[in-house]
Amino acid sequence: MSSFFQRAHDIIAAKANKALDKAENPADTLDLSYEKMLEQITQVRKALVEVAASRKRLELQEQQLQSSIDHLQDQAQQAIGAGREDLAREALSRKAQAQQQMDGMQPQHDQLVEQQQHLEQTLSALQQRVNSFRTQKETLKAQYAAASAVSSVNESVAGISSTISDSGAALQRAQDKIAQMQAHAGALDELLESGVLEDVGGNTDDIQHELDQLGSSSQVETELAALKAASAGALPAAGQTAGAAAPAADTSSTSPAGS
Repeated sequence: MSSFFQRAHDIIAAKANKALDKAENPADTLDLSYEKMLEQITQVRKALVEVAASRKRLELQEQQLQSSIDHLQDQAQQAIGAGREDLAREALSRKAQAQQQMDGMQPQHDQLVEQQQHLEQTLSALQQRVNSFRTQKETLKAQYAAASAVSSVNESVAGISSTISDSGAALQRAQDKIAQMQAHAGALDELLESGVLEDVGGNTDDIQHELDQLGSSSQVETELAALKAASAGALPAAGQTAGAAAPAADTSSTSPAGS
């Protein structure tokens, strides 16, 4: 029994440490052993009932023989009183045979009594062991259930930690990707605003580019011609103003002489 409990303890410890094959369930093993012990108790009880019944049948036979012996003893006394010695002799002869049979039953009776006592002691000890085993069995099953629950929780926590770790890595990758996309979009916005993107990209229309340059040059020439024309028109106006001023100066200079 002690070896079995040690085995049960070892199984529970191994289960808690994940060192034992998961196919072995200590709770099932304990229940199976308990059922086998109950079967043993049932067998001992059956044997005890059979021995007790045999003893009882033998005792009944002894009682019958004893009654027959007593009856034959009475008959022998009556025969002597009646002067029938032959009948008395026959009664005593039968009495001796019955007594011999009863004496032969005594060893068998003693053996049955001894067997019954032994079975009763065995049954009592087995019942005590079964009762103790039942209590320890439930305790061990509770310990195993607790160990299994703790192991399951630890596995769940480990899974959650792994998931959180993976999620954190995925989140970091997503953040890096978003930052990269934002930087790329910002760079595109800057290039579009500065007008550099067309030159850098090489996607501009060459003909349109030349036409734009011609249009720009034509506008410059037109503005330049306008400036030249404006400058040429301003020069004669300046000469005329100077000539008119000179005669006025001469008139003023001769006026004192005339006077």
